[in-house]
Amino acid sequence: MTGAVERPVVRMRSVVLGEGRPQICVPLVGATIAELDAAASALVAGDYDLVELRIDFFSGWDTPSAVREAIAVVRAALPEAVPVLFTFRTKREGGQADIRPDAYAELLGLAIAAGVDAIDVELFTERACLLGLVTAAHEAGVIVVMSSHDFESTPPRAEILARLTEQQQLGADVLKVAVMPSHPRDVLTLMDATAEFVAEHARRPVITMSMGGLGVVSRLAGETFGSCVTFGSVGASSAPGQIEARELRAVLDLVHGAQ
Repeated sequence: MTGAVERPVVRMRSVVLGEGRPQICVPLVGATIAELDAAASALVAGDYDLVELRIDFFSGWDTPSAVREAIAVVRAALPEAVPVLFTFRTKREGGQADIRPDAYAELLGLAIAAGVDAIDVELFTERACLLGLVTAAHEAGVIVVMSSHDFESTPPRAEILARLTEQQQLGADVLKVAVMPSHPRDVLTLMDATAEFVAEHARRPVITMSMGGLGVVSRLAGETFGSCVTFGSVGASSAPGQIEARELRAVLDLVHGAQ
């Protein structure tokens, strides 16, 4: 049996991933600059730790100047200590739009240049594009969250472990897998795979979740099984099963206090 490995933490502004309780990330899903400004400005300190700018919801995602403005407006509306994760979720992984690999690379490259704290790079991105984005992000001091989403099913435990392992090997700073359960056993599969990977293989912080109503427990038990971030909503949500951020904070307080 492989012995436990020491996992380094990842720091983004005031947020530390990989130790203690999971951090709460709130997705911003506004379609316009005004909606993004209002959503970011309305966030209440203490309810969340970082935000995810889901640029695939933004109507101007294919216009560079509009994307730069969206990033600037969100950054200006948030406290200095709050990190921004920039994400374009492709349609094949549950997002709002399709995008060509070259346009995907240009969009995330723009976000890197604009000074976001982290970018989400999908594991199944065309390999040369993926490696180029990892290199560009690291050269700029930007964190890479590498992700894999399955909105149709929960892969076998071995496949979940393989995806996390591949993300780690490809240079991700944070590893992420989200899956959809159809049975309570699927939730256990995801949580068991997470616990094994974190205990025996992880050299990076890990984010995992089982989506939908069946998977809610996985969003609450990250500290027990090893997931370092959980996603909570304020208003509109970006994925099924997200809990309102303030309620999520209260549950995490309870879980943390009991450990």
